Amino acid sequence: MFVLLASVALLSADTVPYANAESWLCRPGRHDECAIDLTTTLLQGDGTRTIEKWSAAKNPPIDCFYVYPTVSRDTSEHSDLLANDAERNVVHQQFARFASTCRPFAPMYRQVTIRGLQKMMASPGVEGSLSSGMGYDDVAAAWAYYLAHDNKGRGVVLIGHSQGAMILTELIRREIDGKPAQKLLVSALLMGTSIAVPKGKDVGGTFQSMPLCRRVTQFGCLISFASFRSTLPPSATSLFGRVPGDGMESACVNPAALAGGSAPLHAYFVSAGTLITGAPSTHRWVDSPTPLATPYVSVPGLLTAECVSDARGSRLDVTVHADAADPRADDIPGDLGAGTPAQAQWGLHLVDVNLVMGNLLDIVARQSAAFRAKR
Repeated sequence: MFVLLASVALLSADTVPYANAESWLCRPGRHDECAIDLTTTLLQGDGTRTIEKWSAAKNPPIDCFYVYPTVSRDTSEHSDLLANDAERNVVHQQFARFASTCRPFAPMYRQVTIRGLQKMMASPGVEGSLSSGMGYDDVAAAWAYYLAHDNKGRGVVLIGHSQGAMILTELIRREIDGKPAQKLLVSALLMGTSIAVPKGKDVGGTFQSMPLCRRVTQFGCLISFASFRSTLPPSATSLFGRVPGDGMESACVNPAALAGGSAPLHAYFVSAGTLITGAPSTHRWVDSPTPLATPYVSVPGLLTAECVSDARGSRLDVTVHADAADPRADDIPGDLGAGTPAQAQWGLHLVDVNLVMGNLLDIVARQSAAFRAKR
């Protein structure tokens, strides 16, 4: 019944061939970038290690549609539609685990590349933005193709980070908020961006009929935040946490505590310390000659977070509970431009999703059950 959106922003097949398998990083039933080894070492404060296995759900009741952040190192200002290590790496870190709760859909799109973003930031007068143009057109076309060929009335979670979240924000505003397709929405997880809401309110602003999520059994709602270290709040030139308009603030929903307050984060990191940029890392998670034997690591009890709103902006404050007496690392990677003013501008942008992955998976599972119970 929701095929009506199939014609929205759909470009010609020669331009954006979403009927072709190669135009998707992830689709259900394939051995692709969402069918990888996500085995994790649970590294406790006393040094104890437990292996956590992972597997995709065989017949999940809902879908997840993901748009990745700015990672392309193509030399042009917009990327092509060919998957490179950059796109594969970010999907592995930010999206593949969701296949345990939903059917995964992750389209390629002609995003503004890192080079293009640098040019935009260096020259504010340069035309274009991260939420419009060919990147948006591609994602809208992929969404239309998904609705026409794959959805069949199933519930769907929209997931995006940074540029991906900005594009999904525009897609929701144009095609979902207050429209028939909203009936399909289990939730929207828009991270590393700024969504406007009236101060003290859960609905209004960027979206007129989509409230912030405040209960794990709530569906049709929004989770959004930008993470910063509690020891290094946003600078005056921060890229996140502030929105224009009197009486408005940037939405912050803590995935570890939807109703508010501080709570432990269930984070998943790459054992080698690699971030979504793909740059090599020297970070070590444990002071031990025995390396971690799994591709991913989780550090229970090391991190907590709470939403904070003050003159510096609205953000997810992340606290690292370092203990020099235990064998675990006393800090986490995730800063962009560590040791420079850029750190306070970007906060923990590079690990926004890693920090809360386990919390989000728990929420989506609960939302899925609530969504199905109401249908």
